[in-house]
Amino acid sequence: MTTVRAGFGQRLTDSIAARGALCVGIDPHPALLNSWGLDESPGALERFAMTAVEALAGEVAVLKPQAAFFEIYGSAGMAVLEKVVAHSRDAGALVLLDVKRGDIGTTMTAYANAYLDEHSPLAADAMTVSPYLGFGSLAPAFGIAEQTGRGVFVLSRTSNPEGAGLQRSTGEDGRSVGQSIVDAAAENNAGSEPYGYVGVVAGATIRPGELDFSRLNGPILAPGLGAQGATVQSLRSTFGSALPSVLPATSRDVLRHGPAVNDLRTASRRVRDELTHLLDS
Repeated sequence: MTTVRAGFGQRLTDSIAARGALCVGIDPHPALLNSWGLDESPGALERFAMTAVEALAGEVAVLKPQAAFFEIYGSAGMAVLEKVVAHSRDAGALVLLDVKRGDIGTTMTAYANAYLDEHSPLAADAMTVSPYLGFGSLAPAFGIAEQTGRGVFVLSRTSNPEGAGLQRSTGEDGRSVGQSIVDAAAENNAGSEPYGYVGVVAGATIRPGELDFSRLNGPILAPGLGAQGATVQSLRSTFGSALPSVLPATSRDVLRHGPAVNDLRTASRRVRDELTHLLDS
């Protein structure tokens, strides 16, 4: 395990300062493959994913490959995912692997080593994790992330409607489940500058003021921009004073403009420029 010189909070801050606050997902969904005139084969997967990397890895702050769409092709798909991670990082983008892993003990340690350890072929700059076996079960991922200068994004209040029943439910202390996850992440980030390595996932479609991020001191990954209904303009009302910590994420709103590299770049720049204008206004 090799220590990375700068912590994830600093590296993410630097990347956003240089490239704008935008995360683009690489989601090789069958419908998107077909819209690009591609079939559902490992070769088509590679063409899709590497075209997205060519177009976007030199442009955006963060690329977020969705691992499930690579896993369905077996070892051939995982080989493409390794290539996506390596080439994206070589081009200067931070890579957030959307794997949503959550387990206990040595199994959680293995997941963390797979996606955060420097010597793994799938080592990314950050990974998504699920806390619903208990926030403490994620400790192996936190330890490895901190040691290697990488990040962890914990599901707090997700953008899918099915998550509301669980994530809005309240405990004995009156806090929602989602808020308790934000607060637990804040404990890990206390005292970090410019902020910590534990981020949370909070959908751009949640109700305004639903969560209090004032103590988080970490990044907020906000999926749901575009196809799921959130707009750049709605981000301010949704996140309020926490907006400077928000990393909005979109996938289909950019990828649907493929397969031409220039069209993908133009789409990503449009969204990025709208976000920059929002943050500067």
